[in-house]
Amino acid sequence: MRLLILGTGGMANQHARHFGAIPGVTLAGAVDVDPLKLEDFCKTHGVERAFGSLEAALQWGEFDAIANVTPDAIHHPTTMAGLAAGKHVFCEKPLATDYARALEMTEAAEAAGLVGMVNLTYRNVAELQKAREIVTSGEIGAVKHVEASYLQSWLVSRAWGDWRTESKWLWRLSKKHGSNGTLGDIGIHIVDFAVYGSNSDIERLFCRLKTFDKAEGNRIGEYDLDANDSFTMSVDFDNGALGVIHASRWATGHFNELRLRVYGAKGGVEVQHRHDGSRLRVCLGDDAETGDWKEMSVDPVPTNYQRFVEAVRSGQTLEPSFRHATNLQRVLDLATITDLERHEHAV
Repeated sequence: MRLLILGTGGMANQHARHFGAIPGVTLAGAVDVDPLKLEDFCKTHGVERAFGSLEAALQWGEFDAIANVTPDAIHHPTTMAGLAAGKHVFCEKPLATDYARALEMTEAAEAAGLVGMVNLTYRNVAELQKAREIVTSGEIGAVKHVEASYLQSWLVSRAWGDWRTESKWLWRLSKKHGSNGTLGDIGIHIVDFAVYGSNSDIERLFCRLKTFDKAEGNRIGEYDLDANDSFTMSVDFDNGALGVIHASRWATGHFNELRLRVYGAKGGVEVQHRHDGSRLRVCLGDDAETGDWKEMSVDPVPTNYQRFVEAVRSGQTLEPSFRHATNLQRVLDLATITDLERHEHAV
């Protein structure tokens, strides 16, 4: 498979390393509007050709698929152009900035018979995959309650850099720079964590968003600091379970941590994924009577990168698909509406 990497920012390096390590995959080209960054990226990863625009790359056309690692607002036009040219697309999350655009991308890929997949990176967490397997097996019984959280502390700690001075963080706090805040940035990850891990879709929801004061006039240079910092979401799942999903960038002491707890009539599973590793704990069988939890070790699982290559080779889209990411975007769009209207909505 010959791959074009569209965008050569920080996450593109992950794409290049992962795809480049898969036997039979060639990094055929890369695209960026910054010629110096593009040149350095191609040298670092041994990319064959460099292009200053997607149009130029598509005119050349000697590749099978595109890894779309552009900013969120650019996903839609660039993906649509790639699909129109007959290229399979592996897109960074979120698929689009709103449900309507995501749906258009999904329908275009499906109508063309092309593979469209989204890099919901926490699908690579083996502990999450095992938790879902336990839930779907019926081992914990009917699911009753779900808790999911995504906690970050980069508005508190400078461990990842200083958001007050660095554009790579400031844009995430500004609506006019394309940010939908914590909900738009990491909300899709934790909603997917909850939906996938509990093996159930969200049926109804109510969300509250909060933006905290962060600077004088809530502005730093050209950046209006008006995107949400935290959200809490109460949900009804279509399996009858009740759930709580929340996320914040103000979670002191948590650099990057996702948690999922799924409780059923006969047992429970808990997943913790941090920057330094993952854990799966289970309370099953007789342990439900004593309240004992046991840690379970699991084997690695194929990555989204490997699954995309498999999908292109077989011609069959695998998960996480454009369609699934579109359904998640519907939830995120409705979350914003419920915050404005102050009442729940059905998905």
